[in-house]
Amino acid sequence: MGTGEGTIKIWIDMSAPAHVLFFRPILPILEDLGHDVVVTAREYAQTIDLLELHRIPHRRLGRHGGRRRLAKGTALARRTGSMTRLARRRAFDLAVGHGSNDLALAARALRIPAVNIHDYEYAVEQHHIGFRLARRAITPESIPPERLRRYGVTDRKLVQFPGLKEEYFLADFEPDARVLDQLGLDRGRVVVVLRPPPDVSTYHRKANPLFPRLLSHLGRREDVHAVVLPRTLAQRHFVSGLRLPSLVVPQRAVDAQSLIALADLVVSAGGTMNREAAALGTPVYTTFGGRLGGVDEELIRSGRLRPLTDPHALPVQRRPEGDGRRTRRDPRLIVDLVLGATEAAPSRR
Repeated sequence: MGTGEGTIKIWIDMSAPAHVLFFRPILPILEDLGHDVVVTAREYAQTIDLLELHRIPHRRLGRHGGRRRLAKGTALARRTGSMTRLARRRAFDLAVGHGSNDLALAARALRIPAVNIHDYEYAVEQHHIGFRLARRAITPESIPPERLRRYGVTDRKLVQFPGLKEEYFLADFEPDARVLDQLGLDRGRVVVVLRPPPDVSTYHRKANPLFPRLLSHLGRREDVHAVVLPRTLAQRHFVSGLRLPSLVVPQRAVDAQSLIALADLVVSAGGTMNREAAALGTPVYTTFGGRLGGVDEELIRSGRLRPLTDPHALPVQRRPEGDGRRTRRDPRLIVDLVLGATEAAPSRR
């Protein structure tokens, strides 16, 4: 698609699976406005699988560096170099990412105005690059602005949106019940969706002993089908190797949002799946071992998210038919906040 008067060339980078879900409804809105959008993506967890599942054209660049800091730094440098070379040929007007440091560094090198979106304020190392280099920082209103100051986020740079980002990207979503049959789930059992901790994330380095105990507890119950959605191949091998009869481990990317919406219960050690469940009205518990951010604090205060410290305290029961409260928000608000960065940034020409 070419650009015309009033339209711009936009570069969106997706470096984790959650980014695909977030940007999915935003891409067609930008394209309907006539903007020329190019998507780059990093090989990490199910990012590429989800892009293909949602039929989003993309350019694959680089891969995750793993758990070690040196390997992470090397992967960051290599991918940033590749992205800089790509962007130099494209002459982008705006770079947009959800915590992509590769994008932030490449955009700064080429003086491309950048937008950094995020909903967890304690990813310290990430934010010292992404937020500090961004022209515009976008976060939920539940994150107190003073927590972002140390990353160079001034009042002028910061814009915030109400609610959860998941309430925007799931606004048009309706669950597909076929996912239960595709996974071979017994509808007479309690369906639990489990998400392991983000072991490779720098803000969640300590091992979480609660999750293996939870797998052991649920994996032996005959009245349960527990679907584990691993983040990495190593996690997939670990869970499969437990050989617990009630655990189901999909071999490829699945329609996780439909699964969450139709499940009786969700337990996640990460953030996005917890918030997806809250947005879809599914009972959800968190085993997150890091520092709680403003979004989760607000969800816990409102009773939409519950902390779990003992697997045996989990109320494993069927959810009543029709139970659940959904909140839908218009993703065009996010688009307006993103495009507003072009007015806030000085011209490169």
